[in-house]
Amino acid sequence: MVFRKPPDGGWGWVIVVVSFFTQFLCYGSPLAVGVLYLEWLDAFGEGKGKTAWVGSLANGIGLLASPVCSVCVSSFGARPVAIFSGFMVAGGLMMSSFAPNIYFLYVSYGIVVGLGCGLLYTATVTITCQYFDKRRGLALGLISTGSSVGLFIYAALQRELIELYGLDGCLLIVGALSLNILACGSLMRPLESSSSPPPEKMFVDKVPDQYFVYHEKEKTVEENISILEKGYIDEKCVNNVPDCKQDSILNKNTLSSINVNEKDTYKKKVVEQTNFCKQLAKRKWQLYLTYWKETMVLFKNKVFSALFVAILLFDIGGFPPSLLMEDVARSANISEDDYYMPLISIIGIMTTVGKLILGILADFKWVNTLYLYVTTLLMTGVALFAIPFAKSYLTLAMLSGILGFLTGNWSIFPYVTTKTVGIEKLTHAYGILMFFAGLGNSLGPPIVGWFYDWTQEYNTAFYFSGLCVLLGGFLLLLAALPCWNACTNQSSKLPPNTYSYKVASNA
Repeated sequence: MVFRKPPDGGWGWVIVVVSFFTQFLCYGSPLAVGVLYLEWLDAFGEGKGKTAWVGSLANGIGLLASPVCSVCVSSFGARPVAIFSGFMVAGGLMMSSFAPNIYFLYVSYGIVVGLGCGLLYTATVTITCQYFDKRRGLALGLISTGSSVGLFIYAALQRELIELYGLDGCLLIVGALSLNILACGSLMRPLESSSSPPPEKMFVDKVPDQYFVYHEKEKTVEENISILEKGYIDEKCVNNVPDCKQDSILNKNTLSSINVNEKDTYKKKVVEQTNFCKQLAKRKWQLYLTYWKETMVLFKNKVFSALFVAILLFDIGGFPPSLLMEDVARSANISEDDYYMPLISIIGIMTTVGKLILGILADFKWVNTLYLYVTTLLMTGVALFAIPFAKSYLTLAMLSGILGFLTGNWSIFPYVTTKTVGIEKLTHAYGILMFFAGLGNSLGPPIVGWFYDWTQEYNTAFYFSGLCVLLGGFLLLLAALPCWNACTNQSSKLPPNTYSYKVASNA
């Protein structure tokens, strides 16, 4: 398929709008799952660690399956994948309303909804990048805010629906709302070249008659030879009966030689195809080995290795508040009458603000994006340590706002990855990092829940979370220090095709 030059506008703005609402509709409920988490605790009576798996799977499975999602979008296109994924998200949410136990929710809400969200995220990003080049950063920034706005609205919406219709009714209505993804997906028109002529239909009357003798039913060589032989002999016998027998013998000898030649040609083609398959398998194996060699080269870059550890620890420790903050408030005996706004809604709106402000700061030449990212990690660790000391709605709301703003560092993470490994290796490196980010999202909330089940309080759990994030931040800071780079450069040279992060003000 041939794609024309990205228009950077026109129908591209429609793509931005529908991609925004697609992420709004698909990520609204999974990101605001903390409201549902409380209801599932009461409905099924399971431990906090076991129940937390539902939300963590819904948010982590899409990142874990990002390679599969990319292959699906590349093979089938953004529009079919978006429509199919809309059915997955809506169906998973509606199925969850009939869940008899927590294990059913692992599949219906955790895997089905989570995988659908991962496919929709890949589809929206891919189609947006096809329509935008010069304004790609702006377009991606606009659609990425859809998930944060969805978190802000769905937290209050799901709470209100639960009060009016109960947990099952809430999931049915939210699932019905997700069907609007189908309308959004249908507007994701692929950017095809208008100059390429449409394939013309082959008319039957233009095809020679002998083509049908040879290819009509895909006969074997022997069958086609016998047909030719019979037709030729019949024609001769009608025109000249005395010579029929002599011509028959002569043509049999001629056609038998043709038969032998055709068989030899067929054998050669079989040998050629077999060799081609062997070469293809060998080439695929070489590509597989090359991929792992390049992966090993990436991990020889100390900054990339530290970044990999930092993103894993950040998601283990930094993601649980968005899922468990409502239960933290209930455990602190804060009355619902004191709620001016759900804490998850505060996290959602401040995440949107953080994405925009941090993204703008990253565009300034005098701002070092790696140091900016490290700063957000260290501040997140400090905020997590402060959660056990919050005993009122006001302090929890302030901490929720701070954590939400700092979670917006996702908008500068691609900048940091590019500066670390170079634009040539961005796709490879980013896919690896997103896989481990999904692993952290999946493990973080259950670990915090298990700490509560073990100690019957959240203090130890958030101390552990804060320690994880601080450890990741300090490791990344240590790897990026100029003195560390100077020492490593003197001792050994970097492998080819790797990039050392130059920590300078104009990086």
